[in-house]
Amino acid sequence: MKTTPEHNERIRTMKFFSVYPHYVSKVEKKGRTKQELHEVITWLTGFDAAKIQEMIDRKVTFETFFGEAKLNPNAALIKGVICGYRIEDIDNALTQKCRYLDKLVDELAKGRKMEKILRSN
Repeated sequence: MKTTPEHNERIRTMKFFSVYPHYVSKVEKKGRTKQELHEVITWLTGFDAAKIQEMIDRKVTFETFFGEAKLNPNAALIKGVICGYRIEDIDNALTQKCRYLDKLVDELAKGRKMEKILRSN
C-alpha cells in the first residue's frame, strides 16, 4: 500500500518513548502484562528489557529504534490490517516495521495466545 511521504516522515520522527506508555496502557486495560508486552517487543526487535528501557531513556525515534533492532526473520508473517493499512502491502520499510509492532500489541491486547502472536505455530 502506498503511504504518503508525510505519513512516513511522521512515523520516522515519532519518539518510541512517547508511544510506549500507550502500548502498556492498551495491554494492561485488557488484562495483559508489561512483561508480555516486553516479550512481544523482544521477539520482534531482539531487544531485552534493559535495551527497551535504554531506548525509552534515550528518547529515540522509531527510525533509531528499528535501525538498532535485529528484526525477527518471521516478522514477515505478520499480516492483516492495522491503522487502515494492510501491513504486507506497505511500501515503506520503516512504516511497515512500526505497523508490525502495532499489530503485535493489538493482538496481545485482544487476548490472542502468545504462541500465535509470536508466529511460532
